[in-house]
Amino acid sequence: MSTDDPFDLYVVVVNDEDQYSIWPSAKPIPSGWCAIGDARAREECLSHIERTWVDMRPRSLRQRMDQAT
Repeated sequence: MSTDDPFDLYVVVVNDEDQYSIWPSAKPIPSGWCAIGDARAREECLSHIERTWVDMRPRSLRQRMDQAT
């Protein structure tokens, strides 16, 4: 972990559009986002997102594109 990082643990968060991010576990999760899984090291969270978030299009765009076909 970087010495300038003030947080030890993070959580993976996702919003209604299936967009992912990480958030410091010591801070309240912002409105519109929910935590997925347990708090863990920053790099573990980023690795999880890399494996999970394979289609970066927002949910609403994916749905519109599916309806157009």
